[in-house]
Amino acid sequence: MSLDFASLEISAQLVQVTRELGYEKLTPIQAQSIPLLLEGRDLIGQSKTGSGKTAAFSIPILEKIKIQERSLQALILCPTRELCTQVAREIRKLGRRHPGLQILILSGGLPFQPQAAALQKRVHVVVGTPGRVLDHLGRGTLKLGDIRCLVLDEADRMLDMGFQDDMESILSKTPSSRQTVLFSATFPKTIEKMSKSFQKNPARVTIETEEKSHTEIKQKFFKTDENEKFAALISIFETENPGSAIVFCNFKATVAELAPELKRAGVSCAAISGDLEQSDRDRVMAKFRNQSTRVLVATDVAARGLDVENLDLVVNFDLPSDPEVYVHRIGRTGRAGKSGQAVSLVTPKDTHKAKIAAQFAGTKFELKTLRIQGDDDSSAMEPMGEALMVTIYISGGRKDKVRPGDILGALTGEAGRLNSEDIGKIEIHDRFSYVAISKKIAQKAFDRLTAGTIKGRRFRIQWVR
Repeated sequence: MSLDFASLEISAQLVQVTRELGYEKLTPIQAQSIPLLLEGRDLIGQSKTGSGKTAAFSIPILEKIKIQERSLQALILCPTRELCTQVAREIRKLGRRHPGLQILILSGGLPFQPQAAALQKRVHVVVGTPGRVLDHLGRGTLKLGDIRCLVLDEADRMLDMGFQDDMESILSKTPSSRQTVLFSATFPKTIEKMSKSFQKNPARVTIETEEKSHTEIKQKFFKTDENEKFAALISIFETENPGSAIVFCNFKATVAELAPELKRAGVSCAAISGDLEQSDRDRVMAKFRNQSTRVLVATDVAARGLDVENLDLVVNFDLPSDPEVYVHRIGRTGRAGKSGQAVSLVTPKDTHKAKIAAQFAGTKFELKTLRIQGDDDSSAMEPMGEALMVTIYISGGRKDKVRPGDILGALTGEAGRLNSEDIGKIEIHDRFSYVAISKKIAQKAFDRLTAGTIKGRRFRIQWVR
């Protein structure tokens, strides 16, 4: 029998928030991990992306946090700034009924000084990348003496990315009495060694759901030659006609070539790479999440930790060498019981890799022939053409006390008089916000936001290009 959050020994306010967020039942990782973490046990959690592990460690942190004590009580280390943003967003959502809760992201790609200033004012939770956290420790702007809980999220990836020394250095600067929580998709010997060094009698929770979770993903493999891959990709868009898609490439040079080529072909797309500044990355991801951009072209490193709901299609433009990477890629679609599509382009030299990937993902390998659209077939561009939404930037955010309801009210209330059905996803950041608007009324929305106020204040309004 599936349990709900009311079955946990947590506060009524946290139970209420889970209901407001539509979290009806505990996922397996949550059901097994949260009671142990509430007891104060150290824990090793092994589960895949999309299993609900962020809430699994966030809820116990929020249950135990002492808001009245303005001290850093929990530290969460993540491999990338994207995952930091995703985790911080989830904690803020779950902590919406904790008045005064202060959460800070410490990651590279963002200015150092504002982070240092925020730390000086005291925060309760830090979500950071090992490099930037260590930088703050080295400069004396971050103190870990009051840490009660330390979480290593996607620990295996942090080790893969060369963060072992940084992680161990950070761990050594925290109190020995801390609770240490380690989440990892795999359990290599390096993880086992780190656990023995830094954890006390940890509980082990392993969720074997990979094959089951991918039964809802329809996987297809199409043979193609290297020089026909672009035409094959366009034909896939024509055949599948997804509302949104991520196209994975193995190298950022391929991303840099492919994205402009897709744009020239009339496809609504954007590229995300490790070279992007954080502000540009936020802009690209906001547009993709709110369906103002339909296709995202990315490498695995750039796409690490991306938080995208209801992704229709994953395309492996290049097949990865590691079958685990293949499974991780396709697992971004078909989440939460929904069906999804994953399509891989297979050149003759990639056939063996494709067979192993299919076997690893628990699906039958069948190499099919793809009908390539002719150059004169203009209809191929229509399904992945213009997006139905556009994005508007508002120069006020969380620290300006702007909430999603304030923006929605400005658009649909007495002054705006727009239909709420034409308003899409609203994202609130610290000092700015994004709102998705149906293209058919976008100019009207822009004009009304420009002429009007939000919570009685005027903010700068701009189109997000």
